Amino acid sequence: MGVRLPPGVPFYNMNKKGLFITFEGIEGCGKSTQARLLTESLRSSGYEVVFTREPGGPRISEEIRTILLNKEFTEMNRLTEIFLYMASRAQHTLEWIIPAIEKGQTVICDRYYDSTYAYQGAAREIPENEIETINTIATTGLKPDVTYIIDVPVEIGLERLHNGTKAEDIDRLESEDVDFHRRVRAGYLELAEKEPERVIVIDGTKSIKEIHQDIMKNMKQRYDLSGE
Repeated sequence: MGVRLPPGVPFYNMNKKGLFITFEGIEGCGKSTQARLLTESLRSSGYEVVFTREPGGPRISEEIRTILLNKEFTEMNRLTEIFLYMASRAQHTLEWIIPAIEKGQTVICDRYYDSTYAYQGAAREIPENEIETINTIATTGLKPDVTYIIDVPVEIGLERLHNGTKAEDIDRLESEDVDFHRRVRAGYLELAEKEPERVIVIDGTKSIKEIHQDIMKNMKQRYDLSGE
């Protein structure tokens, strides 16, 4: 892999007991809704599911989230931004995600590893090899088992966002211009091309019910969802 972790922080043992599922996409794509629907479906089938989000999760990560998304911090440098995201992710991964997986629980996360490649990589133009290094350190090598990108055209996503959110509640990332969000979307689609087995693109222009059905169909193709 070519990445060295700090002393005392081993690479995560990939023989994990529980599943790790993430949802990604541009602003307004509907990923949060679909992440919650999958959580509910799996819980109703008898699975123990931990639902979480990034940036956020445990207390420290949530505090970092308030800084990252505060639209008053327009002067935030892209390097400051990426290191804050990684600090939040490291705490989240080590305090919540890995312990849950080791207990055999299914973890569903609204954004994670791939957001950095789309937002800070494709949109902020931080080199991919640099992101790979710090992402690996922050996650101790943990990657999602499957990632669902809920894909919609940028115009649709932003229209949904602005129709469903008060102007004062639009955060710093959501406030970026259209070209920024187009680069984010392009970054996500490029990730799907590179890792088609793990990263699945779902048509987000369908109804909420149809999108959920598409996700469940893919889940059933991958895993035995007969319950525990």
